Amino acid sequence: MTLEEIRQAIPDAAKDIRLNLTAVLENGPPLTAEQRWGTALATALATRSVRLRDAILADWPAAVPATVVEEAQAAAALMAMNNVYYRFRHFMSEGGKDSYGSMPARLRMQRLGKPSTNKADLELLCLAVSAVNGCEMCVQSHEKVVLSGGLTEEHVHEAVRIGAVMQAVAQSLELGGSPVV
Repeated sequence: MTLEEIRQAIPDAAKDIRLNLTAVLENGPPLTAEQRWGTALATALATRSVRLRDAILADWPAAVPATVVEEAQAAAALMAMNNVYYRFRHFMSEGGKDSYGSMPARLRMQRLGKPSTNKADLELLCLAVSAVNGCEMCVQSHEKVVLSGGLTEEHVHEAVRIGAVMQAVAQSLELGGSPVV
């Protein structure tokens, strides 16, 4: 399945999502093609939509190296773990239980320190996945690293926009056909 076939599979009730899918994948500033497509894949993986994942990979630009695919996979996998863990710690802290925040995570996250592309780009992918997964603590942490790594708030904004659209596409594909009258 290609992205065009995904667009066609989105029902008319979600026409805006169909149009947004086209818009967020158009190359242009501030994101590089690697950042844009890496973010699209990482966030599609976070939605667990096999059709969307496969369509992104089917339309993957030849100019974007395969290392970006691996980086997107790493970001989605690590954030699947971290977003649950750190969201729990945040919930508990907000509820007045700070003791969980002082316990060591003891979760392996070596990839964050040794990306196959570059640190700022991996952190950008992790930030977008964390936004899709709704982890405030992780979004703030990754945003800080992204900005200190030389990217801008515009990079962050665009990556989260892509993540929002990928989430909406995945959900729209599940809407089904015409309503029963």
